[in-house]
Amino acid sequence: MSLSRLLSHWRAESTIAPNVVEWRMIPERAAKYHDFPNELNPAISQALLKLNIRRLYSHQTEVWVQLREGNNPVIVTGTASGKTLAYNLPVLNTLLRNPFSRALYLFPTKALAQDQEKKLSSLVKAIQEFEPPTITESNTQTNYPIPGIPIGVYDGDTLQNHRPGIRSNSRVLLSNPDMLHAGILPHHTKWADFFHELKFIVIDEIHTYRGVFGSHVANVIRRLNRICRHYQSNPQFILTSATIANPI
Repeated sequence: MSLSRLLSHWRAESTIAPNVVEWRMIPERAAKYHDFPNELNPAISQALLKLNIRRLYSHQTEVWVQLREGNNPVIVTGTASGKTLAYNLPVLNTLLRNPFSRALYLFPTKALAQDQEKKLSSLVKAIQEFEPPTITESNTQTNYPIPGIPIGVYDGDTLQNHRPGIRSNSRVLLSNPDMLHAGILPHHTKWADFFHELKFIVIDEIHTYRGVFGSHVANVIRRLNRICRHYQSNPQFILTSATIANPI
């Protein structure tokens, strides 16, 4: 059944229609596009073209500009409007430019982190077709540059024997506030290189952090900021949501 027929059915259905206060049709809006930023790494541009992405939406460009100016943007746009690409582009661009830099992505659930890891890995794989990773020096040193953009998921399901390698080698770490609180921050000395080079912290689905739980998460983020200052880093925050009522 098409969406229009389904809506017509609901309007006529005696058990549904009386309980609906208002029917409203929101008209479509023409998309606003911008060309790729001049500073975008050519390998990323080529990968986007291969994925049939030829321009950016205006809000994706705005995020790029805000980050370039040193701000901490909150991306609040509709579902399936390209929020993930809006933060992946500046993050990956920085990681390609600086082989030491790292990024932390926080998601409210393990399932969402796993899903985003697959999407991000596909984009990184496409990028590396145009810019293969190179090793600039031995990986036996402390605070060494890491070739490519290794991605790690660090949560309660991560096997113990995998965790040291993820700590040492991941340049994009996907986790959740609970694991950050219980499994990462208390052991920050093991993450010294990661925190020292941390450039971005992405917090997705920010509408989930409400009430007492939201207050707890806010305090975890305050702890995270203190640890970053201890390791002399000042990461930029990028927050996203499609369903938050009051983003300010």
